[in-house]
Amino acid sequence: MTEHDEQPAQRREQAHPTQPRDQARQEPREDQRQPAVRKDGAQVSTGIDTAGVPDAAIPELVIISGMSGAGRSTAAKCLEDLGWFVVDNLPPALIPTMVELGARSQGNVARIAVVVDVRGRRFFDNLRESLADLEAKHVTRRIVFLESSDDALVRRFESVRRPHPLQGDGRIVDGIAAERELLRELRGDADLVIDTSSLNVHELRAKMDAQFAGEEEPELRATVMSFGFKYGLPVDADLVADMRFLPNPHWVPELRPYTGLNEEVAGYVFNQPGAKEFLDRYAELLRLISAGYRREGKRYVTIAIGCTGGKHRSVAMSEKLAARLAAEGVETVVVHRDMGRE
Repeated sequence: MTEHDEQPAQRREQAHPTQPRDQARQEPREDQRQPAVRKDGAQVSTGIDTAGVPDAAIPELVIISGMSGAGRSTAAKCLEDLGWFVVDNLPPALIPTMVELGARSQGNVARIAVVVDVRGRRFFDNLRESLADLEAKHVTRRIVFLESSDDALVRRFESVRRPHPLQGDGRIVDGIAAERELLRELRGDADLVIDTSSLNVHELRAKMDAQFAGEEEPELRATVMSFGFKYGLPVDADLVADMRFLPNPHWVPELRPYTGLNEEVAGYVFNQPGAKEFLDRYAELLRLISAGYRREGKRYVTIAIGCTGGKHRSVAMSEKLAARLAAEGVETVVVHRDMGRE
């Protein structure tokens, strides 16, 4: 786990968080809506206009397209893990609207990725007009095109036993040929073409990371969850550690009413033989695991720390472990699943 210039704040969440308050949304006035003009003279509404919005607020845009089966979904998921706002199968005519809405989000949507695929072929006539509109608004945009050989695409479609979206009553190769012809012009305009014929999922993610992650290594986000074994294992846990090797504060009358968030309870837990050693060695193990997770393209990990009831030992250890991870630059959330159930 690498250190960053700024350490992400350690956050604590309840097992059942409350619903956030609705935020007021101000709709643009009608006189702020300005239609775009196509080359044929027709007007295409692009929603709101960016008048009055500084260029610095206009989000960066990546358009992901390419052959069906070449890895568009994997590429989009990679950008989503890197913090991009990803929209799948958005009609090209609505791309300027998406960018303009992002520009008015007060910096909350700084990077947008749009997946444009052959399912939206009836909208491809509007794509060039949309790109011209974006260029006029000084939007930084890149087109990523996922390519693959016919043989590789046929194998992939056969392995999932699904037809090509354009094959109709023909063969898979007929659909592939039709799609290549449809996307030929877009491929020529692409800023980045990635041939995935011989790539696996992890290698494709590595190429996307190299292009879009910047100089920093992609972050690993961790959820540290305390739980009680008597309530069952967390189904979403990637790693599970058992704190029942430590004496239980439940049997200390003056500590029983409190939880692991209490300083006296935490002090009792970490004064037991093996507690501090476990914390140090488990944190060291997580450094090794996290490096492998990054290489394999895994960006989220849930670490479950359990004890009998999920009230004392697991809570105290989860808090210490989460603080250790946060200090090392890992964005960390703490969830105490079963605290308060007794």
